[in-house]
Amino acid sequence: MGMDRRQRASAALSLSFLSLIFSITAFSSSYWCEGTRKVAKPFCTDQRKGTHCIRFNSSDLNNSNAVQYIWETGDDKFIDRKFHAGIWYSCEEIINGEGEKCRSFISLTPPADRGVLWLSIVAELLYIILLLTGATLMSIEVCYYTTIIDGLKLNAFAAIFTVLAGLFGMVAHMMYTTVFQMTVNLGPEDWRPQMWDYGWSYCLAWGSFACCMAASVTTINRYTKTILEFKRKRKKLERRLKNKRKFPDPGVPEKAWNMYVSSFHNTTEDLVHQLKDIHNPASISMFVDLNNIPEPHCEEYC
Repeated sequence: MGMDRRQRASAALSLSFLSLIFSITAFSSSYWCEGTRKVAKPFCTDQRKGTHCIRFNSSDLNNSNAVQYIWETGDDKFIDRKFHAGIWYSCEEIINGEGEKCRSFISLTPPADRGVLWLSIVAELLYIILLLTGATLMSIEVCYYTTIIDGLKLNAFAAIFTVLAGLFGMVAHMMYTTVFQMTVNLGPEDWRPQMWDYGWSYCLAWGSFACCMAASVTTINRYTKTILEFKRKRKKLERRLKNKRKFPDPGVPEKAWNMYVSSFHNTTEDLVHQLKDIHNPASISMFVDLNNIPEPHCEEYC
């Protein structure tokens, strides 16, 4: 049972750290959405010629009397410019050049939706902070804890923080999706894309949410299973003590229960081995019938 509990703890910790890495990477990147938009080609010059500019029949652009003919017609006068956008920035490629031109995505968002975008950013930050807190508690539980009770407490708080993180992450992703769609419809004319789709950062963000939920479910399952095992062995110990003779020492039941709690992290066989001395008349004075335990003591044990 101890090895199985350790394996589940390691699995939950690995999922939490994986979710944390995914969320930080997605939050800091600008590839949540990618697409293209049509822009007019610039005029060709002597220094810049090619298929990404509008050509004339003459290169004498300074002569106002010269008649210029544009050979491009219809869609040939436009070019598809690629772009990618994230929570912080929206970047477009530079035509006939190298690099990208980036603008703040917050400035592109319609004023009526900027409040929702800021809420999305705050929810993303809370998502990362709660994930980090839950992963830290899981690390403490896996690497160091003194008793099984301390481990259960750490496990319970880690499960709470991880579940809350998943809720904040889901809300943040959905709010950003809504804000981006509103920006596509109501954003600036020089930015609105004709075609767009979700990018790898968006998929990474939802992958982080999936790992977070898997870690929370694993943690809650481990906590519940440990509690049920704890109660089952407690009842087993009570049944063993009820079959023995009654002795007047009122402090013996508390000693027996403390011995059980301190040895709970061992296997069931170790616990049975420690209780073999019950059949020895010389040492049977250590145990009494639990029916003789005063009422306040019973409540304390439960």
